[in-house]
Amino acid sequence: MENDEHWMQRALELARHAEVQGEVPVGAVLVLNNEIIAEGWNQPVSSHDPSAHAEMVALRSAGEKIKNYRFCDTTLYVTLEPCVMCAGALIHARVARTVFGAEDPKAGAAGSVFQILNSDRLNHQCAITSGVLKKECAGMLQEFFRKRRNA
Repeated sequence: MENDEHWMQRALELARHAEVQGEVPVGAVLVLNNEIIAEGWNQPVSSHDPSAHAEMVALRSAGEKIKNYRFCDTTLYVTLEPCVMCAGALIHARVARTVFGAEDPKAGAAGSVFQILNSDRLNHQCAITSGVLKKECAGMLQEFFRKRRNA
């Protein structure tokens, strides 16, 4: 769990970067053999790309870096539970494990609303660890949306 918290701290830093850019504060880090191979933060508004979620940005970056679309034996750390789109990409990429902080009770695909990541109906399952630095991850999102409502 200590290592999980270390990598989630980095994901939180990336989420802060997204927030500064006016994006929903979500950050993601893809780790292989205890090293970061890719990072991402939410960018759909600035990139005019609805698929530019933190997870997708990290996966695209990893593909470019390692010149492959499969990321076996990797762990993705993300501050918010992946949505259906991101969960599908994680399955196709063969990510071994996903660790997230805050649950997404409206669109989560790692157990909150849907169970995509470890569904036995798919050809790959991704192990899930939830709630790592949950308070910090959820607090950042809650504060972001509170500010937007009051603006």
